[in-house]
Amino acid sequence: MDQEQIELTEIKVEFKHFDIIPTNEDNSITSDHHYFSSASTLSSPSFQKTIMKEWRILEGNLPDSIYVRVYEQRIDLLRAVIIGPAGTPYHDGLFFFDIQFPSNYPNAPPKVHYRSFGYRLNPNLYENGYVCLSLINTWSGAANEKWIPSQSTMLQVLVSIQALVLNAKPYFNEPAYANLPKNSDPWKTESLHYDENTFILSCKTMMCVLNAPPKFFEEFVVQHFRDRADAILSACKAYDTGRAQIGDQVTTTTAGKRITNKPSWTFKRSMEDIYPKLVKSFAKSGPGSPNHEIQHTSRSSEGQGKYDILLGSCLGLGIIIVLFFLALYNPKP
Repeated sequence: MDQEQIELTEIKVEFKHFDIIPTNEDNSITSDHHYFSSASTLSSPSFQKTIMKEWRILEGNLPDSIYVRVYEQRIDLLRAVIIGPAGTPYHDGLFFFDIQFPSNYPNAPPKVHYRSFGYRLNPNLYENGYVCLSLINTWSGAANEKWIPSQSTMLQVLVSIQALVLNAKPYFNEPAYANLPKNSDPWKTESLHYDENTFILSCKTMMCVLNAPPKFFEEFVVQHFRDRADAILSACKAYDTGRAQIGDQVTTTTAGKRITNKPSWTFKRSMEDIYPKLVKSFAKSGPGSPNHEIQHTSRSSEGQGKYDILLGSCLGLGIIIVLFFLALYNPKP
């Protein structure tokens, strides 16, 4: 019996990419949705027909990294989570969006709210949840980049957020920086520093999501971080030691690589603070949680030794210089 119980704990429950949440009596299923208190837009049979079409498109075409829940009771509402793409500062993060179809949909684009937890981790995603994107007419753009009622879909909105917003170099999403040379200084360095801050905010967002997962995504959140915790923590160490750049793929051989990057002091201090908190948050995910040490230093033992030697040498040299000038300007009588 004990063996059977152990095996059961290791079975992963499949979380559907698209699912419809059934009706309940008190309408509490959408109570944590950003647009819950907004008037329902169930205005006409044609609107309902349009939404059913959107549901079919989503059900049959969602990429592996996007999951959607819709509501039988409020078909005007939708919730989606996008897994941060590999190769970006957002990798392995979970980014939730609450969406409402307006009553004149598809003549008007859907309303999209990002669950930010108060963090601005992208120029297009504001602390208040505002999403800046041409496709939903919240930012300027060419005619073919904006919402086209006869062509645009909810699927396109989600894929655009994943590809255009959660990208490898979010610093250049800022309109003023969009046309700057991405691989030339000082812009390259500024972009790297932005990536560092973005990754820190992404880690903070992970902890917020784990602490308060949105309704009907609770199991998904726990399972996702149970699966990806080790990879996330290994990336933290690799970025902190300079053996990988933010967003680089981190493998089992990364720890043995020589240091080729120089993370900023601000990033190292932030990582020193957040790493043990991440470990504790992930440990709450249950069986399969990461086996990482809680204590984390921003320098490896080898690096710490070199740092101490250098510091001692500098202090010794400083004392000699001070004594020299004291003797020079205070000669014996």
